[in-house]
Parts: sequence; structure tokens; C-alpha cells
Amino acid sequence: MNTSIASIPTRPAPAAHETKRWYRILYVQVLAAITIGALVGYLWPATAIEMKPFGDGFIKLIKMVITLVVFCTVVSGIAGMQNIKKVGRIGGKALLYFEVVSTLALAIGMAVANWLRPGSGFNVDAKTLDAKAVVAYAGQAKQMSATDFLLNIIPNTFVDAFAKGDILPVLLVAVLFGLALSMGGAQAEPVTKLMDAFSKAVFSVVSLIMKFAPIGAFGAMAFTVGKYGIAALGPLAKLIGTFYLTSFIFVFVVLGVIARLAGFSIFRFLVYIKEEILIVLGTSSSDPALPTLMEKLERLGCSKSLVGLVVPTGYTFNTDGTSIYMTMAALFVAQATNTDLTLAQQLGIFAVAMLTSKGASGVQGASFVALVGTLTVVPSIPVAGMALILGIDRFMSEARALVNMIGNGVATVVMARWENELDVEKLSVLKKSAAD
Repeated sequence: MNTSIASIPTRPAPAAHETKRWYRILYVQVLAAITIGALVGYLWPATAIEMKPFGDGFIKLIKMVITLVVFCTVVSGIAGMQNIKKVGRIGGKALLYFEVVSTLALAIGMAVANWLRPGSGFNVDAKTLDAKAVVAYAGQAKQMSATDFLLNIIPNTFVDAFAKGDILPVLLVAVLFGLALSMGGAQAEPVTKLMDAFSKAVFSVVSLIMKFAPIGAFGAMAFTVGKYGIAALGPLAKLIGTFYLTSFIFVFVVLGVIARLAGFSIFRFLVYIKEEILIVLGTSSSDPALPTLMEKLERLGCSKSLVGLVVPTGYTFNTDGTSIYMTMAALFVAQATNTDLTLAQQLGIFAVAMLTSKGASGVQGASFVALVGTLTVVPSIPVAGMALILGIDRFMSEARALVNMIGNGVATVVMARWENELDVEKLSVLKKSAAD
């Protein structure tokens, strides 16, 4: 984990990057794989669909080690903390930040949808839509109540937390284990050193898995284009364009302002995590970027304990991209089916989305499932209208995952700044003025 700051891309480029051949750079390989995958999906769709196992296999490899990454990072970080109160304070501040920013994302999604009205002109009769398709897609997971969600954070056993692969139960176990080691004093030092060594081994495994990222990105992109086809984007181009535009505004304006207030440039930060951005874009999932994002944030100067607490928690509670999607898609369905919504009904959707955007976290198709649950609050909006966006949900998931991942990266740096847990000298590589 003690990676040299020389590996951070700055100007002039480090010597290591100057001697490395361009075709061996990870982000170049991933970008090429995404491009080839899209071409294969367009030219040979039947063959491209068969490439799906490559993308699924890579994501499964990453998910295989995510729980170990979270556990090792959190335990090592907290065990090294001298002030245990910091754990609670950081966690509380992080949750407050997540709620404020994700609520702002919900509001922006609703405001843009009311402004550009991407569903206007469809004039769809809900009775002609295939409601069974929506039920089949959303039926893969049941919506949990707030109580169920909180209880599910507590695993049945220590091993159960790792067996299911859910991040929050692992985070809970890691925090408790880290606190125990921190209070153990000298007697706990051998275990702490063992955890540090094991953490290095886990990240070495991550480095090996990341070599397969181009193959995973190729398979996922080829399947997406081959299965759903570029032609499927045409009729709903306005919705897709509106969603991507809103995501762009959120990242560069909202997160850009937050980053500037914290003392760094959002543009430089995006360049710094370009490999993670391309991997998320290629796989339509933010999970594959989690381990390397945490490592890069530590390398940037954020303390290990803070990264271990903020990033995994943010993957559940700080879903900015999902928040934008939920309010925008809900209003799109209403507009497309000519369902007029009162201000009170829109505020009802907004309030419920604040909960459902987090309640379905960790399940396949979480955003779609949560949106179906949200629409039930306003009976006048036909849930069958969700069938309109079934075919493009995969394309929209790319932007959702990207915004979620970028938002959590920014949140971690901001929290580190608030807590004085940041190496300002290392952060200075991102503190470039707009004139630069």
C-alpha cells in the first residue's frame, strides 16, 4: 500500500510512465477493449451475446475480493487510530454528507425532468404495455422495509458476512474487530501486523485480477450492444440524452464546486481515476472499481482508516447517479403516459425516493427495483410504464455507476479534508488552477 506518489499522473509525467509502452497501460487497454466490444456487438450481435461470460466472470472475480479489501482496510486503519471517537465522528459526518448530496441529486433529476420533459410526445396507453416484463425484471429482488434493511446489516455469523458478499455487514464486523484491536494495546500488535501483511497480499491479488479488466470490459460491452442494439436507443434518445446531460452537470458543477471548496480540481481528479472510470463504463458496474479506487485515494493522501469507512459506506448510502435516475425516470413515465402530477405528488415521489434509493442497494437491478417501489406511492402513475425503459436501462446504468463511483471518490477526499486526515502535499497534484 506504500505506493510512491511518483505514480500519480502529473505534469511532467513520471519516469515510470515515460518508459512504459503505451499498449501496456491499463486504461489504454480498457478503452481499446470497449471500442472493440462495441464494434463486435454492432456487427455480429449473436456472437457478441455469447461474450457475456467474460464480463460476468471479471465482475465475479472482483466481488470475490471486495469483502476482504474492505475488511483489511478498515481493520488496519481503525487498529492504528489513537482516538477511537474519530470512528463515530467520521461515520456520522459521512452519513450527513451522503444524505445532503444525494438529496441534491434527487432534486436536480426532478428539476431537469420538469424542465426538458423527456417523456412528452410519447402519448403511450399504459394498457398496451407489457406489465409482466416489468414484474419479471423487478421480481428478482423484493423491496426491503427500513427495519429489514437495518437488520440485514447485522450478519447471522462472522463468516456469514463474507459468504453473502454484502459490504455493510462486512463493514460492521470490520469496525468492531478494528476497535477491539485498537483497545487491545501491546497484546494486539501481532494481530495488527498480521492484518497489515494480509492486506498487502489482498491488494496484490487485486492487481493480478485487474490485468483481466480489458477482457471483462470487452465482454460486457459486446453483450450490451449485441443484446439491446444501438437501434433501441433511437426512440428514447431524448431520455438518455437528458439523463447523461444531468449526470454531466452534477459531476462538473455540483461535485466540481464541492471539490473546489475542498481545495482540488474535479478535472484533475477525474484524470487521476481514469482507469476506474473506463472500467465502470465498460462493465456498467461500480463494484469493479472499488478496490483500486480505495488504493488510489490512500495514495492521494487520505488516511487508510477514513478511506475504509467512507468508501464502502458510500457505495450504499451515497448513490448520486441512482438518485438522479429515480426522479427523472419516474417523471418520464408520468409524462410518457400523459399522467399529470400535482406538486404534492412530485414531493411524495421525492420523499419516498430518498429511502428507496438506498433500500434496494446490493441487489441486481437495484435502481430499477427501487424505482418500481417508488412508483407505487403514486397510484396514478402506471408501473407498467417502466416497460418503456427496460430496453435502455443497461445503457443508463453506465452513467448511474459512473456518477456513484465519482461521487464517492470526491466524498472521501472532502471528508479527509474536514478531518485533517489528508496529506496536503500529495493532494497538491490535483490543486491546479483553471488557467493550467
